[in-house]
Amino acid sequence: MSIKKYLKRAFVFLLHGIPERHVIANITKLAPNEMLKGRTALITGATSGIGFEIAKSYLEAGAKVIITGRDKDRIQHACSLLKSIHQNYIVHGIQMNNCDVPIFKEKLEEMLRWKDINQIDILVNNAGVLGGDIRDTTETEYDNIVNTNLKGVFFLSQMIGHYYKEQHIEGNILNIASSSSLRPAASAYTITKWGIRGLTLGLAKILTPYGIIVNGIAPGPTATRMIFKESNTDITFKNPIGRCAMPEEIANMAVFLVSNMGRSIVGDIIYMTGGSGLITLDDVNYEF
Repeated sequence: MSIKKYLKRAFVFLLHGIPERHVIANITKLAPNEMLKGRTALITGATSGIGFEIAKSYLEAGAKVIITGRDKDRIQHACSLLKSIHQNYIVHGIQMNNCDVPIFKEKLEEMLRWKDINQIDILVNNAGVLGGDIRDTTETEYDNIVNTNLKGVFFLSQMIGHYYKEQHIEGNILNIASSSSLRPAASAYTITKWGIRGLTLGLAKILTPYGIIVNGIAPGPTATRMIFKESNTDITFKNPIGRCAMPEEIANMAVFLVSNMGRSIVGDIIYMTGGSGLITLDDVNYEF
């Protein structure tokens, strides 16, 4: 250990009485399985980060996968990466902006015309953007965040809910919330995640009688490009576990919740926050 790191750990211990830990993420990833065999998942915002990892885990669990994104090149690149893992994986990408609600019906009809897609029975509402701090956000920024993170989720869930009901599909809707859904709402992003938490409960209440299971996952700060630069490999974070969540951890839970193993979990949010938002708010600065 270098002198600098030793002194830093000694200072933290003297100041707080807690030794600084050397943080390593020992993640157990689900092995390839058939938990989602015969099913098809639509995952929004899945060209990278948590959405991409969920897509990968769903393929490894036997599902067909459709990913959405705003950029055609990024969609094609993500699909190529996923297909390169195994030659038998069925992966499609479709350009779809969560803010563009009027195109949702047209896009669903396009997906269902693909010869290897019989139906969609899993929706993962993952697409989202950060920002909108109340200190300095503009109305344009606010509208983009709310439309992407909440309005789009509301109307996509509405459409898929009707589709499930009309086709008698006992499917799943999985919403990606956030530790922000537990925090004081001082940004547009945080407001949208409070909305996702409430929407998850509401969707579960009205759709469960039709055999449609709705739940959510709330990650804390996660080691993705959304909050970290690509070159940054340091996952240390000021929360109780001392590190960021890993996308693979979120993906493991995403498989379980939409599988037959998770059908008695209804209207719940699984908080994978490392304690952020649940037992501490000290990992975020609140300034105006």
